[in-house]
Amino acid sequence: MLPLARILLVEDDPGDVAYALDEFAAHELRNPVTVLGDGAAALEYLARGPVPDILLLDLNLPGVDGRVVLDHVVVDPALARLVVVVLTGVDVEERTLRDFGVPSAYHFRKPVDVAQLAGLIRSVEQFSIGAGGA
Repeated sequence: MLPLARILLVEDDPGDVAYALDEFAAHELRNPVTVLGDGAAALEYLARGPVPDILLLDLNLPGVDGRVVLDHVVVDPALARLVVVVLTGVDVEERTLRDFGVPSAYHFRKPVDVAQLAGLIRSVEQFSIGAGGA
């Protein structure tokens, strides 16, 4: 059995964080989730490790923006296997995401459909979603 994917959620809106965590619980996802509220904390976390398997990243963060975090992820070889899922409350051009190497299937408009997100994570073969009863 594959290990559970470790998830880093970087989101500054407490309501969006609560919604995501409530939805994870409602879908009985047992994956470990670390929550950070800004891009600076995310960069520090990624630098010291352990590197998560999946980064759920809000683009519009105070201070160090999500785009800066994406720039860092793209150029850091230690983060090459990190799957980035972009979360945003505004329309983001697909070309911008492609420039960062984020496939359009890895872009979700908030509020996030957790069932769809779980399907995406399951589709990434090296990861596992931990659902209750499994």
